[in-house]
Amino acid sequence: MGLERGAPRARRGCAARGRSRNRGAGRVLGCACRTRGRATPARRSRVVARESNPHRLEARTARRRWALNRVPAFRGAARGPGQPVLPRVSPAIGLVLAVVVVCATHRDGSALPPGFPTERPLPAQIVGESEGSPNPFAGATVTRGPYLQCATPTSIVIRWRTSIPTDARVRWGRTAGRLDVRVSSVAVTTEHEIIVTGLDPGTRYWYSVGTGFGQLAGDPTCAFVTPPPVGSAQPVRAWIIGDSGEAGPIQGSVRDAFLAYTGSRGADLFLMLGDNAYGEGSDSEYQAGVFVPYALPLRQWTLWPTRGNHDGVYSGANNDYYDFFSLPAHAEAGGVPSGTEAYYSYDYANVHFVCLDSEGSDKSPGGAMVTWLRADLSATSQQWVIAYWHHPPYSKGSHDSDTESDLIAMRQNVVPILDALGADLVLCGHSHSYERSFLLRWHYGLSTTLTSSMKVDSSDGRRNGNGPYVKPVPPRTPSAGIVYTVAGSSSKTGGGSLNHPVMVSSQDVPGSLVLDVNGSVLDVRFLNSAGVVADSFTVVKAGVASVPADPARGFSIVGISPRPSHGPVELSYRLPYPGRVKVAIYDAEGRRIAKVADGDEPAGERRVRWDARDAAGSPIVAGVYFAVVELAGERRVARVVLTR
Repeated sequence: MGLERGAPRARRGCAARGRSRNRGAGRVLGCACRTRGRATPARRSRVVARESNPHRLEARTARRRWALNRVPAFRGAARGPGQPVLPRVSPAIGLVLAVVVVCATHRDGSALPPGFPTERPLPAQIVGESEGSPNPFAGATVTRGPYLQCATPTSIVIRWRTSIPTDARVRWGRTAGRLDVRVSSVAVTTEHEIIVTGLDPGTRYWYSVGTGFGQLAGDPTCAFVTPPPVGSAQPVRAWIIGDSGEAGPIQGSVRDAFLAYTGSRGADLFLMLGDNAYGEGSDSEYQAGVFVPYALPLRQWTLWPTRGNHDGVYSGANNDYYDFFSLPAHAEAGGVPSGTEAYYSYDYANVHFVCLDSEGSDKSPGGAMVTWLRADLSATSQQWVIAYWHHPPYSKGSHDSDTESDLIAMRQNVVPILDALGADLVLCGHSHSYERSFLLRWHYGLSTTLTSSMKVDSSDGRRNGNGPYVKPVPPRTPSAGIVYTVAGSSSKTGGGSLNHPVMVSSQDVPGSLVLDVNGSVLDVRFLNSAGVVADSFTVVKAGVASVPADPARGFSIVGISPRPSHGPVELSYRLPYPGRVKVAIYDAEGRRIAKVADGDEPAGERRVRWDARDAAGSPIVAGVYFAVVELAGERRVARVVLTR
């Protein structure tokens, strides 16, 4: 039986092999062939970057050994045109020789040797002697994958498993019928992991996987799109499932509902919120609960998982969460290095994602994970910050956040950091239901301790309801509010009282989340297993936004009436001291459309009326607008919803 709890095993996966990931021309050899867990002659091979000589790599398998001297990548005019840099290959003991070719080129490709693909030069290429040789891997099939990991704008990790130990080769290209670039590994294993580098951001590629003797998988569904440049305001779609690992009709209906909903749009990212494979997260359970039912999404969209309490950790190789996934422990995809695959961060377009480990890592305020979280959020300049982990800080579903220690610890120790450093959205699972909060801050105690000052905006946040939640534009503002979701019903439901007071919607139905970010607008939809959007909310980062004040501190907007309105609107606000007050109405783009008041006013509660007309006196169209009250350089904002 697996080890259900406790700290993750030290230096496994990416964390154990970080040094060989960033070694210039040796990156393909050092990372493409990296393996996990204990090595055995029948299944494993190792490639080690020796620190004593940073320009020398030594590769070993059970039956062969060779060494190479690595030359730093060519830059500028250190060599003449048409003169590639070639490492010296020194065969030692073994039956098969390999050649490693490192090609140095100008950006226009003028220095490429004859016959080398001109579309994208490889930083390194390992080519086995396969042509004309008997195929030692005849009968091999792909039994897991291919699946995508750790995507960046210029690289991606491709993994797969074979039925027997083989070498590995990935081919890729910009069209399905022309996979004219390749990278290979002569390491013989069943667990294959190759990093493809030198890609262009925001570009679609097709790929195949196989051996040096032929393709094993590579139909037109084997394709991916690289992330856009970090910080760009490109549309982003993520599919998010939680507690999804129980194979069966619910799992299938949730999956099929999303595939029908998204259609050809697909997704850019694929997030799993833990309990990815029931009941203990063994290899066979991951096969049945993850790699078989999600085979199509996994070969097209990069998976970024977190670990739940059913994702056990086991001794040995190739049999648990940390063996199955390649996660960016060393900031390979953005953020601050965590040094572990248990928790990590990454960037996609203008979104910074933070994946935490609420199952096995220390959750104390001075622990490594919480310390890293502070550093990571302090360092990012991304417009949106989204955090996710397994155990929700707020839930009254099949688990109760008032009584369970893991949930309480995340609420008390992690949520204050997210508040202080301006996070926008939290995604969790664990409770087998759907729950979604209003825009919330400062709520670190029991559900009974909720106060009005913790409610940044207690409306529904729906476009077709009270209107979107509004937050300030970057730089991120502390305590501007976070929406919390529980999406743990992607393969089962579990009931519960479903009455937590911070929740706008609580539903005991199967489903998944669809996250869309388009520039300054974030939309989340709960898509149930029947393909119906059963809840939604929108967050807008607008130039007119500000953080509502705590009423106890004085200056605040007291209310908008009526809400929504078919005509004129009355705005009330409280002034802690006399001063010049400006009141104006803005649209969602930050343009002022009407001035309501501008003059000196005494302290106390004040009221003004807006006639729902623009500066020219014309009635404005239905929609969401913002009333802005300014006093002595401070600004308060309230949303106004007009219907006609």
